[in-house]
Amino acid sequence: MAVVLETTLGDITVDLYHEERPVACKNFLLLCQMKYYNFCLFHSIQTNFIAQTGDPTGTGRGGESIYQQLYGEQAKYFDMEKKPLIKHRKRGAISMVNNTNNQHGSQFFFTLVPNLDSLDGVHTVFGETVDGWDVLDKINIAVVGHDFRPYHDIRIIHTVILSNPFEVPAVLDIPDRSPSPTIERVKSSMIGFDELFEEDRIQGKTDDEIKEYIEEKEAQARAQILELIGDLPEADMKPPENVLFVCKLNPVTTDEDLETIFSRFGEILSCEIVRDKKTGDSLCYAFIEYETEED
Repeated sequence: MAVVLETTLGDITVDLYHEERPVACKNFLLLCQMKYYNFCLFHSIQTNFIAQTGDPTGTGRGGESIYQQLYGEQAKYFDMEKKPLIKHRKRGAISMVNNTNNQHGSQFFFTLVPNLDSLDGVHTVFGETVDGWDVLDKINIAVVGHDFRPYHDIRIIHTVILSNPFEVPAVLDIPDRSPSPTIERVKSSMIGFDELFEEDRIQGKTDDEIKEYIEEKEAQARAQILELIGDLPEADMKPPENVLFVCKLNPVTTDEDLETIFSRFGEILSCEIVRDKKTGDSLCYAFIEYETEED
């Protein structure tokens, strides 16, 4: 039994433990069928830990189970399935979020590294990732704020159920198509995912031109992120003409190494590798200021 989560970064395919976790899996599958997860944010991403989503409000405080629609307000949350014990042993495990009362609603998370023993018995593992590892890699390195919220929206766009062993209750009004996003649903205080791609700007363009356009938009988004976190005074800021930008550096390269390499082209006024403010690790790019533009 599998589901494909189409996200703004690509597709993730998950296989569900429907025999071991029937209540959680039925909840997840029926919510997918109701298109409940469409446009949900990954509202919390903790690098090398977990990526959490499944809350339509995008706040991390919302989200109800499908059982509320079936049985009323008293079934807004459902109890954890504690047996058999399934540990957060695998990278890409998918687990229901504990609402602090040992109950679950709609929120879930992916583990971004293996062996997260601290989560065992607290949250309910109900499946695992079988494809889309590159998407998890991209999610894991997303730039986030102090509250772990990504600066650039990452969302579930659509869910596709590949197989479902559960009967769909007649009381549920299953939509025959995915609903269009509303402004209220996709508006964001960060950089919205819809700001990256404008359909009317690519009509009639070749594949290479479309690729160039998307790369340009992604670069603009990254510049906006740097402005938000204070690394750039302005997103449109450009270095002076006598400054050379060097990228894709080896992490062990030092300022002195760069100065030695590039000093043969002219007199260097300054040479600086940009480093992480907290760890001091190289971010693998640098600025070299020459005395003249010709150099």
